[in-house]
Amino acid sequence: MAAKVSVSLDAALVVEVMVLAGVGNPQDAVELVVRDYIARGHRTEARIAERDDARRAADDVKPPNVQG
Repeated sequence: MAAKVSVSLDAALVVEVMVLAGVGNPQDAVELVVRDYIARGHRTEARIAERDDARRAADDVKPPNVQG
């Protein structure tokens, strides 16, 4: 079983999250927002890693020696 944490939030903030998430339960609405935030962070990390890998690969490619 995962550990649980209780957090007090402003009621207006929670109601807005519930409306935006389309969820009637405050706990579920806030959990969805937190999970989405974490997922976005992981997607951003993955995009940055791919971009860095592409840069490294481009740096490894050297033009052929041209002798004239």
